[in-house]
Amino acid sequence: MRQLNPRALEYLNALSRSGSLRKAAARLGVDPASVSRLISQLEQAVEMPVWDRSNSQAPLTEAGNELLVYYRQMRANEAAALSRIHDLKELQRGQISIALGEGFITDLISSSLQSFLAAYPGIRLSIQMAGALNAVQLLEDNQIDFAVTYASAPNPKLHNHVETLHPLDLIVPAQHPLSSRDTPLALNEIADYPLALIDSTTGMGRLVNLAQESNHLRLEPHLKTNSVSVLKSFVSAGIGITFMPALTVSSEIEAGIIKALPMQDGVLANARARVLSIAGRDLTLPAQALLDHLKRHTQFLNSDVSPHLR
Repeated sequence: MRQLNPRALEYLNALSRSGSLRKAAARLGVDPASVSRLISQLEQAVEMPVWDRSNSQAPLTEAGNELLVYYRQMRANEAAALSRIHDLKELQRGQISIALGEGFITDLISSSLQSFLAAYPGIRLSIQMAGALNAVQLLEDNQIDFAVTYASAPNPKLHNHVETLHPLDLIVPAQHPLSSRDTPLALNEIADYPLALIDSTTGMGRLVNLAQESNHLRLEPHLKTNSVSVLKSFVSAGIGITFMPALTVSSEIEAGIIKALPMQDGVLANARARVLSIAGRDLTLPAQALLDHLKRHTQFLNSDVSPHLR
């Protein structure tokens, strides 16, 4: 087996993202014949097909996917090494890309992000809002440095940097009939109340689906949404109830607008906030600095849920 050509791996990556030779060539700014030639050289080097020209839905073979993982890992490690070399020990400049669920944004923006950017004015930060499922995809596509997720599914490809306990509580208006309850609720006790649920691509939605399955119960929501803000408004307006970690609505709880009630179900009661990155892929120095800062200064990441919120 011959040495792999980095340019050929770059072309394979473009082919994976584009889905066709012509689109990959346009993306790279080269002739389609050049892409085809280097892909053929790559196949000769590994002595296996890497691209199935007859399969437009999934053109990469198993060998091609292995090479793609290797290439993206190599590029990520290269970026991490270069960030250390280019005068980043003093964090004078750099780029960070992260993803996080909408429920974390108030905690992030309120103090921790402001103090980080003030301490490191040369750092440029990109934040993408993403549910747990989409955040993991962004990690696997090498689009972000790390993801702050809620109730993400186990994944052997990911490294867990920090984990805190933030149960998925029932969130109700302050004057709701259930608001005086002082013991955890069973899932079947809420079935008759107007309910809003979030999309299942989020960690919250995934957990509610698992809880329904384990309790052999199907909840019929009056409202479905992909927005945490819509869920908050639904409850704050007194329309109905929903599921959310208490910290996401801490200001509304402290203002006496809503209450967070614990659930009996173990799936909901043991929900976790996690910071994830690709296993084996070093964080750049700026990304590591931001992660360390968030662990110290965000309530979601520096401690489990506070008892006074529930």
